[in-house]
Amino acid sequence: MNKLWLALFLLVFVWSAIRPADTLTWFLEVSPAILALLVLLLTRRLFPLTGLVYTLILVHCIILMVGGHYTYAEVPLFDWVQEAFGQTRNNYDKLGHFAQGFVPAMVAREILLRNAVIRGRAWLNFLVTCFCLALSALYELIEWAVAEILGGPADAFLGTQGYIWDTQADMAFALAGAVAALLLLGRLHDQQLQRNGFLP
Repeated sequence: MNKLWLALFLLVFVWSAIRPADTLTWFLEVSPAILALLVLLLTRRLFPLTGLVYTLILVHCIILMVGGHYTYAEVPLFDWVQEAFGQTRNNYDKLGHFAQGFVPAMVAREILLRNAVIRGRAWLNFLVTCFCLALSALYELIEWAVAEILGGPADAFLGTQGYIWDTQADMAFALAGAVAALLLLGRLHDQQLQRNGFLP
């Protein structure tokens, strides 16, 4: 994490906080990004991450903050995508759930490799994928709990848009994101880990 990373995060955060579509939804959606920032600030000296993982975390935080500003069902670009491709709903939330698998997969991969928790790469990929699917399921349970506690005001946070299989689709997108990250970025991630002296 460097000054540019922090500046970009704060710039998007401030933008997202200015007249959001729904203040409660904004708070619920950006909370994970704020938590991520706090964790990264606390661990940046004890356990600095690779540039790749820091960049992915920033992208994920931006996705969360954009979704929080508009609410996921109302992100303008995805309204255009909905109309252009004849979709029945705004699918920005699916991008968010794909990132919910893609980014944590690389974070988990880095932590497990650097701490030598797992020896075989097949087991590494399997357990990282399981972790991401469990994280996605946990998030769906949190959404459900918030909706039960707050009722109607949490509808935009729940974001099902009338789609009965939304929860299952969200977890499927997170699973796809985790698998895609491992397949597409595994080699690049290994190179960065070795270059930074985190792996032999």
